[in-house]
Amino acid sequence: MGMLKEFREFAMKGNIVDLAVAVIIGGAFGKVVTALTNSIIMPIIAMILGKGGMSELTFTVGQTVFPIGLFIQAIIDFILIALVLFLIIKAMNSMKKKEEAAPAATPEDIMLLREIRDALKK
Repeated sequence: MGMLKEFREFAMKGNIVDLAVAVIIGGAFGKVVTALTNSIIMPIIAMILGKGGMSELTFTVGQTVFPIGLFIQAIIDFILIALVLFLIIKAMNSMKKKEEAAPAATPEDIMLLREIRDALKK
């Protein structure tokens, strides 16, 4: 019974729940990027290259055919996801800098103690 309680405490920690949410959102975002790549970006590239689709993009060395279209598509997916993550992190960092730059309000008891100190000096 102790191990079950320990596991429940571990699973309910804030970081674990945040990580689970991030993984689910990341998976959904990956599907959106893949759909964007498959339905918009790849047809444009195929149109420019004059091929039927990216899956038909190949090169041949001797008798061996290398289908590189799907690999290029995966690279484009990765670049799009990395770009969006970079922009999100950049925005979060700028918001943190703004929060850090704003001076914290001095608590009322500290202000009162300062006034008493200044009055005693006089």
